[in-house]
Amino acid sequence: MTFPQPRIALVLGAHGGVGGETAAALVRHGWTVRALVRDTSKARLPGITYLQGDVMDRAAVVAAAQGASIIVHAVNPPGYQGWKKRVLPMLESSIAAARASGARILLPGTIYNYDPAAHAVIDEATPQRAFTRKGKIRIEMEARLEAASAPQEKNGGVRSLILRAGDYFGPRSTGNSWFASGLVKPGQPVKTILYPGDKGVGHAWAYLPDVGETFARLADREDELPAFARFHFAGCWDADGTAMIRAVARAAGLKRPNARRLPWGLLPIAGLFSETMRELAEMQPFWRHPVRLENRKLEAFLGEELRTPLDVAVTTTMRGLDVPVAEAAPALRLARAA
Repeated sequence: MTFPQPRIALVLGAHGGVGGETAAALVRHGWTVRALVRDTSKARLPGITYLQGDVMDRAAVVAAAQGASIIVHAVNPPGYQGWKKRVLPMLESSIAAARASGARILLPGTIYNYDPAAHAVIDEATPQRAFTRKGKIRIEMEARLEAASAPQEKNGGVRSLILRAGDYFGPRSTGNSWFASGLVKPGQPVKTILYPGDKGVGHAWAYLPDVGETFARLADREDELPAFARFHFAGCWDADGTAMIRAVARAAGLKRPNARRLPWGLLPIAGLFSETMRELAEMQPFWRHPVRLENRKLEAFLGEELRTPLDVAVTTTMRGLDVPVAEAAPALRLARAA
């Protein structure tokens, strides 16, 4: 009797939001999952083999990816620090590993590749014209993946998949997240909701468990994809910038939302002393202009886009961040509908 070969996935950035949720989803889908991390003592996800190593070490990534069918490249410098020096070399490690193993790279994409003042709705064909440092680096990342997929490349090219989404939030949210660094404070009750956007301006949010599950569903059908594939994930669209505030207030049991606007004018000053604040200051236009992702291509391929109801997603996120929630707040088991 012969048995099918195990489907092996290597996850880079498993301690982060997208990487952690995608790793957990792949385990649920029957994948054998490895995670390359710098500190294995932080290993916390069941069913995953943790390997110690740094993504900046190309040889370590190549070794960890041996036999893998997919490589989830969900690693970023914490606090946006060292983006210019580290992001592209980290991606080159994944490209080298994919070239050696024959794996497809799965990359979480962002809206930073676009000019928010020019495009209120973006699809996979919208021209990418960034004005921020992070956006320009993101464009270069995708360009390198597309170039590596060319048939004339060594070993027939490196296959890749980009799933673009809005601002991430979820129970594994990190300090890079607007939700966990502004709207709420991990481990503390909600008293004031610090919201970055202008009233009346729509904003796209992406619930991390839904993103991870979508990556897993796409990975299950990897052989049906072209060598270089892009999909847009619509996520939770807050049409006027108030739906997320109200959901946080309801989850916290507040009688009325106590929201105040992020003092953007102070960020450039703080940026003189903090690289993280300097990078965040560049993001203001994405909160002053609506940018919605068109997901028809994703829905045509998968049949639907998974979308957890906002109240359930926000409550689950706050619980995961140890933010106290009201007794009447909804539980995740009540709804996981598309």
